[in-house]
Amino acid sequence: MRTDDFRPSDNVEDDREESAARGGIPGGTGGLGIGTVIIIGLISWYFGIDPIALLNGAQILTGGSQSQSTNAAPPVTAGAPHDPTGQFVALVLGDTEDRWSEIFATAQKTYHAPKLRLFAGSEPTPCAFARSAMGPFYCPRDERIYLDTSFFADLQNKFGGCNNASACKFSEAYVIAHEVGHHVQNQLGILPRVMSMQQASASRAEANRLQVRVELQADCFAGIWANRAQQKHHFLDPGDVDQALQTASAIGDDRLQKEGQGYVVPDAFTHGTSEQRKHWFSQGFQLGKVGACDTMSADAL
Repeated sequence: MRTDDFRPSDNVEDDREESAARGGIPGGTGGLGIGTVIIIGLISWYFGIDPIALLNGAQILTGGSQSQSTNAAPPVTAGAPHDPTGQFVALVLGDTEDRWSEIFATAQKTYHAPKLRLFAGSEPTPCAFARSAMGPFYCPRDERIYLDTSFFADLQNKFGGCNNASACKFSEAYVIAHEVGHHVQNQLGILPRVMSMQQASASRAEANRLQVRVELQADCFAGIWANRAQQKHHFLDPGDVDQALQTASAIGDDRLQKEGQGYVVPDAFTHGTSEQRKHWFSQGFQLGKVGACDTMSADAL
């Protein structure tokens, strides 16, 4: 993967140094045991919206309670970082801004880009107290993506690793593009609609099934970005897409549950199976159109 032609975004907020200095995780996890927290961490390990929802669900099942976080992210000046990892994040984010602006413009709409907050260890947010173990996530309450960049090292070392440096970079870009996909859903009004449906759902299993559709659509939107960026820049090297599909396969709910607890509980899926994640990323990458990512239709799964 090459980023030479990408434009760096000015919407990166680098709070890594300050958050590492603050340290600590306030509030704990209520009545949850460490085993439950580990399983939750596996399920939401890579790409989650508002991971506190998973904690809430677990608290309900265990008879506990978990209040929503009302913390605002601390103020940080936005701008492209100067270290290689921060620069890479800014470049990928910048290209997602350019590609999605073009897509929105064809529909006579304006794309409003999200902020991306880099942190180290933990960070207060309006959605949840972000922790490294949660993986990256998008918070619709403040329209920010939260990312601890130590996650990229985990990405290389877990679930089979990467075949080469270029492939690793594209897997990292896929992570960012997925979270941007959630912001696109928010801009299109999909997230508010699904959240209302989840609140009205009759069971946790039904709410989870809705969440799966949201996550798979974000995978598809990540594929759309890759499609449009490839047309614009020809930035991919041989093997990059295969690595992204391997990453998608590795983080399916079925595989994560099997590895984390030894068995699979489909009703607890929140992100989709390995095959579903691969399918929807491929769908977006091959077709490059928002209309190809209708995971909400009855026969989509």
